[in-house]
Amino acid sequence: MSGKLTHEPALDRPELLSQPTLDALTKLGLADRVEVAAIDPTLADTAAFCAEYGVAPEESANCVVLAAKKAGEVFYAACMVLATTRADVNGLARRHLGARKLSFAPMDDAVGLTGMEYGGITPIGLPADWPILVDRAVAESARVVIGSGIRGSKLWLPGGVLAELPNAELLDGLGVPVPA
Repeated sequence: MSGKLTHEPALDRPELLSQPTLDALTKLGLADRVEVAAIDPTLADTAAFCAEYGVAPEESANCVVLAAKKAGEVFYAACMVLATTRADVNGLARRHLGARKLSFAPMDDAVGLTGMEYGGITPIGLPADWPILVDRAVAESARVVIGSGIRGSKLWLPGGVLAELPNAELLDGLGVPVPA
């Protein structure tokens, strides 16, 4: 139990996962380390979720979908940072990806390309060719709460699981503390 939520093994509640997330958990053999809990979908945004369910923001991580331009081509990537930070998109992430320009992906692109709901996008089940940049602080978290691919649930897992995802790349300093 975390805060006011009881979670259970993710594969016991497939209706609480997007299809890409469910497929990835099974294919990658991660299901035994991932739990899910149903939430009110109107409270999926991190601040509202943490306040309502008693989860500390430092226990929560956000997935940011980015659109990068390099040599006239657009490609996509994701960043995982703790909710107490913001992704260093125009600094570290842009340099690491070798992009000329990097911005948040338009909502329609993010939803259409991932098969997930906006506000619930998770790195588990993203397209196979997307780099997944994971802040080391997320990977070192004993347990972290992330999206499930839908707005009506959240996943709990050891942060290190995110570092094991295909195309995951650990970066120090990807998450920049948000001034209080």
